[in-house]
Amino acid sequence: MAEDISFIGLDVHKATIAVAVADEGRHGEVRFLGEVQNDSAALDRLVAKLVKGGRSLRFCYEAGPCGYGVHRQLSARGHDCIVVAPSQIPRKPGDRVKTDRRDAVMLASLHRAGQLTPVWVPDTSHEAMRDLVRARAAAVASGKAARQQLLGFLLRHGRRFEGRPWSRTHRAWLAGQRFGHPAGQIVLQDHIDTVDAAAERVARLTRQIEAQVAEWSLAPLVIALQAMRGVALIVAVILVAELGDLSRFASPAQLMAYVGLVPSERSSGPKTRRGGITKTSNGEVRKTLVEAAWTYRRPARISELKQRSVDAAQKAAREIAWKAQVRLCARYRRLAAGKPVQVVVTAIAREMLGFIWAIGREVHPIPA
Repeated sequence: MAEDISFIGLDVHKATIAVAVADEGRHGEVRFLGEVQNDSAALDRLVAKLVKGGRSLRFCYEAGPCGYGVHRQLSARGHDCIVVAPSQIPRKPGDRVKTDRRDAVMLASLHRAGQLTPVWVPDTSHEAMRDLVRARAAAVASGKAARQQLLGFLLRHGRRFEGRPWSRTHRAWLAGQRFGHPAGQIVLQDHIDTVDAAAERVARLTRQIEAQVAEWSLAPLVIALQAMRGVALIVAVILVAELGDLSRFASPAQLMAYVGLVPSERSSGPKTRRGGITKTSNGEVRKTLVEAAWTYRRPARISELKQRSVDAAQKAAREIAWKAQVRLCARYRRLAAGKPVQVVVTAIAREMLGFIWAIGREVHPIPA
């Protein structure tokens, strides 16, 4: 006997959850059930109400600021639940009305039609590591903003340093700046203290990442990725924290498309038009890869400092990393002869993902 299935769309907010139900069958009416409180007790009552009659429940909701709590609670109760990528939800171009009710109904209908793209949901330990990595990224961004504010303040007052900024000489120059009015000196010192506090925050979070990564289930992948040129500990942790277990990607092309490093395309009939990269998914991963790709502009070699990271990786990872270095260094020189350097670096970053995927497959083989 066929199983009766109900597809439930949830529009999740901080205080409430809008609920809509689409029963199995593509032409059935989608029913809006109203709103419930966004807490575990109210969600359990909703599930108990919907499960009456022995129907199988399949939930979905958009990824957003409320996290994965709803997914984990429903999954723990034995119900199927997916978290949907908002950028991949099909939308009508002419639709200009957006309400919680319409969003819930739309999600239920699309879930029934099989047109939703789920995101990967990390476990709690992986999410904790990702939060730590993102906290460090926020600290780095705050430090850059603080330094820019300090330099902007000095520039407004005609103070220019001719040399490398933030070197010891520059810091000594900053300490020697004097303003005629006490308020100006107070502002200068406050900017300097803000820059120092941001730097200390970054250093503190970096130490915490180094301490926590040893206990992480994906630590072997972090170690293996450091065999690649341009990938040190923090870069490897960022990539693994944001991408997760690489064995969930069936091919390098799938991983490249996921990260958004493949060319966009608008083709019609015999005409093919390709543009810049799609920039889907995680921007931090793309930025990290592009920064790492710059290291391939030099000839292939392994420095004494890098050798320690290479020796720590397993043999298969070392072989893939060296193969990547030889290929990508040669490719950089070949492409740099006729293309803008940013295009070349982006192409190198895209190919790096292929080798990163290969290392991930060696550390965590793809299930048959």
